[in-house]
Amino acid sequence: MQDEIIHGQPLGPRVISAIPTDDYKLEIEFDNGEHRTFDATPLLSMKVFAPLRSKAFFKLVRVEYGTIVWPEDLDYCPDTLYMQSVPVSEQVLA
Repeated sequence: MQDEIIHGQPLGPRVISAIPTDDYKLEIEFDNGEHRTFDATPLLSMKVFAPLRSKAFFKLVRVEYGTIVWPEDLDYCPDTLYMQSVPVSEQVLA
């Protein structure tokens, strides 16, 4: 994990890779070694994230500065992303 500090508090895990799936999920690797899945479907109902409704646009996700970003200046807080994602080991396999 990064040793950076903001206002006396260490930063949480930061994204080092993100792979989009066809069902609006992201398979994410964090710099603490964790692999987690983030379900982005709740974002689709938010006006600011409306462009993500296009699967082609959603798949344009990339990693910058430790978080996920899309064109049109869309990004998501890496701490919120971590808290709202599920560790791969906790997912139920169908």
